Amino acid sequence: MSKTPDSTAAQAAPKDARAWAKALASYNRPSYARGILEIAVSFLPFAALWAAMALLLMHGHWLGLALVVPAAGFLVRLFMIQHDCGHGAFFGNERANDWTGRVLGVLTLTPYSVWKRIHALHHAGAGCLDHRGFGEIATLTVEEYNALSPWKRFKYRVYRHPVVLFGIGPAYLFILEHRLPVGMMRRGWQPWLSTMGTNLAIAAVVGTAIWLVGIKVFLAIQLPVTILAATAGVWLFFVQHQFEETYWERLPEWKRQEAALHGSSHYDLPAPLRWMTGNIGVHHVHHLCARIPFYRLARVLRDFPELRDINRMTLLDSLKTIPLALWDETRHCMISFGEYRRTRMAAV
Repeated sequence: MSKTPDSTAAQAAPKDARAWAKALASYNRPSYARGILEIAVSFLPFAALWAAMALLLMHGHWLGLALVVPAAGFLVRLFMIQHDCGHGAFFGNERANDWTGRVLGVLTLTPYSVWKRIHALHHAGAGCLDHRGFGEIATLTVEEYNALSPWKRFKYRVYRHPVVLFGIGPAYLFILEHRLPVGMMRRGWQPWLSTMGTNLAIAAVVGTAIWLVGIKVFLAIQLPVTILAATAGVWLFFVQHQFEETYWERLPEWKRQEAALHGSSHYDLPAPLRWMTGNIGVHHVHHLCARIPFYRLARVLRDFPELRDINRMTLLDSLKTIPLALWDETRHCMISFGEYRRTRMAAV
């Protein structure tokens, strides 16, 4: 009889990251019916909330903007579906995954094929100090920061400031940077086709929406929804990798499975937020087995409770990660600029 996730749970817990990856492989089974349901319960509420805001604002009821927050939440959830499509995890068919991802990319302002390739590079080299720069938040080591000129140190400090990292940065990334195949501009015509095709589709959707509700109402809805969703997405990505005891190593010590299990957090959010974010907080499991559909990640934690406490972080705990900005290779932990200064002064 073939093994199921339930029968897998009866086995002894694996002892290392590579064994965990093998043990969780049986969860890599997407369901078409479940996938269609997840799209429906994500897109239909988003569309309904957008339409309700438009109707309210067109009749002068600006309190309708209170619906921006749940609308942004559903947009985040649509991005998580697109994310699973990029890993080939949402449907069992590659074409179904890719076309679903492309369509959702119009709503999330993300050229799907370009993002898919860059995100694959992130998974392939996450936690490796020798392979930084693709689909991640730029992180310097203490030694690298010491070697910078004063001007470059200032630029890095500005980049890592919370106002930039979680305010200006997300808006710039999704509204402006994604309009060009940044990072893939010299890799042939396909990244350009993905980006320009997405841009044309966005222009058609935006043009239709403006024709229906007017530019004032459109901008009043879409800008805050997009910026709030983008900020939430960047925040999630930040706390999933930028916690104090994350994993960074140089080759040849770097190991992919170890980086996946110990360099990604378990962001243990309240149940409504777990649902809205597509269980992306179970990030250590996701990095171990990226082809597990997001709706099976909670099942993995139920079957293997040993995984719950690995890099577990609550909503309150996650706020402590905000100051972290440098990787200390000697202590193997992330530190803040304040701790960096104190260490430097103590060494003098």
